[in-house]
Amino acid sequence: MTPEIQAFATGFPITLLHAGVTLLMLVLGVFLYGLLSPFREVPLIREGNAAAATSLGGVMVGLALPLSLSLASSPSLLEIAIWGLAVLAVQLLAFRVTDLALGGLGSRIQHGEMSAALLLTAARLASAIILSAAVTS
Repeated sequence: MTPEIQAFATGFPITLLHAGVTLLMLVLGVFLYGLLSPFREVPLIREGNAAAATSLGGVMVGLALPLSLSLASSPSLLEIAIWGLAVLAVQLLAFRVTDLALGGLGSRIQHGEMSAALLLTAARLASAIILSAAVTS
């Protein structure tokens, strides 16, 4: 076997494990967000509310950004888990503060107002980008 094939055979299962743990943390983060959210996006999405879908999509991307950079900058599974849980906690707190600071957007999203969903999503993504940069510095 060539060294490249051997490196792949050794590294690929580790890559899958690291990615799997990070994806589980993303699912955990979205679940926790659902518990903390001032309104329930999933039932609204089932009713066809595009504003709720935009809002929840922003949450998912906003959690995935710092988790992905935590994954990229952490060499071990333990470090991925520690940093991943830390960024989830900080990002969920940032989302909650954003929800409170931009009060009233939740009810507007429940009524399908895309402008409210886009503003809230942009604020969430902005905090995710800043947190992501902080993780890598």
